[in-house]
Amino acid sequence: MLKIGLTGGIGAGKSEVSRLLAAHGAVLVDSDVIAREVVAPGTEGLKAVAEEFGPGVLAADGSLDRPALGAVVFADPERLRALNAIVHPLVRARSAELEAAASADAVVVHDVPLLAENGLAPLYDLVVVVDAEDDVRIDRLVRLRGMAEEEARARMAAQATRAERLAIADVVIDNSGPLAALAPRVAEVWNGLKSRQK
Repeated sequence: MLKIGLTGGIGAGKSEVSRLLAAHGAVLVDSDVIAREVVAPGTEGLKAVAEEFGPGVLAADGSLDRPALGAVVFADPERLRALNAIVHPLVRARSAELEAAASADAVVVHDVPLLAENGLAPLYDLVVVVDAEDDVRIDRLVRLRGMAEEEARARMAAQATRAERLAIADVVIDNSGPLAALAPRVAEVWNGLKSRQK
């Protein structure tokens, strides 16, 4: 089994790279998806978040009100740490379960947005960083996700810098250009990963 840590700043295109790697045959362990699962209605994770942050972070139907929670944690590093202390251990446990279920010859790609921030690079055989210029990322967040530029900059500021991510990279996928250029680069990276297993 080859364990890959995949990361990239918000708006860099990491999710698209994950999708392309999965299409090539990678077993994808997506931390964002798992982070949603562990705070779904009825989970201990959601109960812990509501106890920590109060009923204002719950929607009328009892689910997590992500925009309300985001408004609290992205403005206050201490509150973000409190949230991470609840969610990260749950995500790690579920990720380990999914990895253990993969075949011995699998390429397991762990899609981890906060890999650099949390010092997780040593957990993987290889770290792949999806990179794009800051102005390209801001443009994507504003144009494609409908964020205000100020919110996009705040989200980026809450993450590791490009330099911090690039410092832990074994492989860099530059995604500053058009989407059409991404698939051939991901195919090249996939072939490189497969060749490491021989």
